[in-house]
Amino acid sequence: MKTGTIQPGSQYLAGKKRKILLMFSLLVLLILTSIYALNAGSYHLPFDRIVTILYQAVADPGLLESAQSEKIVVIDFRMPRVLLAILTGVSLAVAGCVMQALLRNPLVSPFTLGLSSAASFGAAMAIVFGASLLPFIPAEFQNYVIILCAFFLGWLSILLIYAISRMKGSSSATLILAGVVIGYIFTAGVMILKYLTNDEKLREITLWLMGGMWGANWGSVVIVAPIALLCFLYLESLAWDLNSLSAGDDVAKNLGVNVNRLRMTGLFVSTLAASACLAFTGIIGFIGLMGPHIGRMLIGNDNRYLIPCSALIGALILLISDTAARTVMDPIEIPVGVIMYVIGGIFFMFLILRGKHRVIT
Repeated sequence: MKTGTIQPGSQYLAGKKRKILLMFSLLVLLILTSIYALNAGSYHLPFDRIVTILYQAVADPGLLESAQSEKIVVIDFRMPRVLLAILTGVSLAVAGCVMQALLRNPLVSPFTLGLSSAASFGAAMAIVFGASLLPFIPAEFQNYVIILCAFFLGWLSILLIYAISRMKGSSSATLILAGVVIGYIFTAGVMILKYLTNDEKLREITLWLMGGMWGANWGSVVIVAPIALLCFLYLESLAWDLNSLSAGDDVAKNLGVNVNRLRMTGLFVSTLAASACLAFTGIIGFIGLMGPHIGRMLIGNDNRYLIPCSALIGALILLISDTAARTVMDPIEIPVGVIMYVIGGIFFMFLILRGKHRVIT
């Protein structure tokens, strides 16, 4: 053996340490960004005061009674918004990453498969028809009609895709084309509702379609958090199978992977994670594409590391975008969906101008 020869095992360990260090750095950056987001806004608080309020909220909530106004701003308003932005960014990025791996197409996202169009149609129906759409829901919970309709219609999109795949085979091409067609159908439904409704409801539909964290509260965080966490853990457990699938369906089958079951369960869980968040936030685009794309640039294609890396990147992007949306024109708030379209457009233009023949490697 020649002196100085680098062993494959040491290379693997060095690469693993680098990836873990990178994800740890992203986590630290996300925590610092969250603290800044808690401080950003018309009601300014020093950094050390934010940290003190957070510590008191955990250690001794009774101490916050002496700083009631600060507690309301930080704990009751800004904290749920920051957490919902993080959860949404994580869910959309992970859903996009897993969908791209399952369908072996780097341009697939929750929106490519018609989820956003279906959720938009559900929300538009709830806005136009109001309480008459779900009359069995008590009056005090009617505010959740839009959320429920958006969530269930988002789920309906993947059920329709599953039904089509059962008839025509669950190949990647069939699933993608089915998603595109279903997306067009639900988009047509949204257009019809916008055309038939009055100006007030039309404005409400348009605002929901732009996406935003306006409805963030502790109730939404309590609902979304366990769904996002459980979906993330399950999808991360599929990482080895997703790595096998990247070599092709036949290779994955020879390695003992049930490709059809993997594809459908992965798509169902990804849809659950994405639709649960979008039901509360409205349509927020590009996270499911940008998170995995940037993750591959930083950490490679191994889904064991790519999925959590994409989650952290998605959370960072959406949290920074939402903070900018509510502060750049303070006190006027810009819909975060508008910010995301600008960032997403610039990002993909950057990829094109890099001179590569493909948008993604």
